[in-house]
Amino acid sequence: MTSWFRQYAAAVTAFAVLLLAGCSHSSSTPANPSASAAQPAAPPELVTAKTAFWSMYKGAHSWAPDVVVLSETAKEVPGFKNDAGKAAMWEAVFASSSLHQLRTFTYSIADVPPNIDKGVAEGLEQPWAGATRDAMPIDTTLFNIDSDAAYTAAAADAADWLKKNPGKPLSTFAIFDTWKFQVPFWYVMWGTKESGYAAFVDASTGKVLKRK
Repeated sequence: MTSWFRQYAAAVTAFAVLLLAGCSHSSSTPANPSASAAQPAAPPELVTAKTAFWSMYKGAHSWAPDVVVLSETAKEVPGFKNDAGKAAMWEAVFASSSLHQLRTFTYSIADVPPNIDKGVAEGLEQPWAGATRDAMPIDTTLFNIDSDAAYTAAAADAADWLKKNPGKPLSTFAIFDTWKFQVPFWYVMWGTKESGYAAFVDASTGKVLKRK
């Protein structure tokens, strides 16, 4: 083997070693170190009544195909603040004529041990004697106004009272149906029955039916 050939072979070998070392080093270093960092999970968002309702309705319909809904109510969850018609948890009461039973379902945006489970949770079955004039089944085809729109209507109606009573909490926010209106309605109350303000909002049109 000639001298020049040995020198050529040695140079090629050295170049190959350097190339492999460079590839090995580049593959171990991320192109964008920040891209591999874990992103913090976004906090759960409050939901409207309709969003929660249809999730609960699926479970209720599996329990009883003839299920009807009697009410849906906003509930509090520790660590979250309900706002503008949206809530961290909603509770709905469903009933079945064939089973003569009712059952409470909840929908929560977060787990808060020991009593609150994220998603849909089913309560125990209880006896139900049927609809009464003060607790009539809600016609879901008339459930057109979601909770955020109902809150906006009620707050506009209560604007003067709220200015005179700043800081009064929203104590009741629920949808019902009774003989008084013959349509599903939102009951929105700040404060107490003795010293508060309540607005009844038609769940089919969004108009305020009554106030007290």
